[in-house]
Amino acid sequence: QVQLVESGGGSVQPGGSLTLSCAASGSIVSIYSMGWYRQAPGKQRELVAGNVLGGTTTYAESVKGRFAISRDIPGNTVTLRMNNLTPEDTAVYYCCATVVETTAPTMTKVRWGPGTQVTVSS
Repeated sequence: QVQLVESGGGSVQPGGSLTLSCAASGSIVSIYSMGWYRQAPGKQRELVAGNVLGGTTTYAESVKGRFAISRDIPGNTVTLRMNNLTPEDTAVYYCCATVVETTAPTMTKVRWGPGTQVTVSS
């Protein structure tokens, strides 16, 4: 099985920056896509940013120009650089990966990390 471990969450004042990192490990054949979702209290989980093997990158409208996602494909890691944070960015951020695992090499599976809290407050 594949595990995702996030790091880098925390508390920051409005206008500040944080960088989230996620590392995938385990029985990996390949990772098709990696990205970040977030869920604020009382709201649905939403896509923040995602990257597909080959270079296609997607951002939520609310974070365009402020957040940047990058992947280290050989290292099975993904990073989310968040700048100019606002209180509306407060949420639990989840790493997500679409993977091919050694135990099931003909199909893809979606794996989630446990989440990391980001709080933006003055």
